[in-house]
Amino acid sequence: MADGKYFDLKIISPDRIFYEGRASMLELTTSEGEIGIYKKHIPLTALIEPGIVTITEENGKKTAAVHTGFLEVLPDKVTILAETIEWPEEIDLHRAQEAKMRAEKRLEAKDANINTKRAEIALRRALVRIELTEKNKK
Repeated sequence: MADGKYFDLKIISPDRIFYEGRASMLELTTSEGEIGIYKKHIPLTALIEPGIVTITEENGKKTAAVHTGFLEVLPDKVTILAETIEWPEEIDLHRAQEAKMRAEKRLEAKDANINTKRAEIALRRALVRIELTEKNKK
């Protein structure tokens, strides 16, 4: 392994250490937009938005759905504290499609009693799960 281009990556969720290993690149969505991280990236902290995380390892790429969290980047180490994160095989596609339909109905109703922000977040989570599951089938 050409150690010079790899950094330590640790992804932690409330219920487990989701990932711990070496990566040459990490791609994800933050509150400021899409970001790609290589070794020796400038120190950074950011809020993670729902999206697909792509981890590039020596033997290929791994993808996961993340649904919010915090990112800390140091020159040789990256840590993600994720509220929820899932590998593609952990996602129930049928359940994600149903969640998408429920969220869309809530948003279309334009009911004053509906928490619009919450419905938008639920829709984004469902869309990320569906996108990752469908990408993984190919």
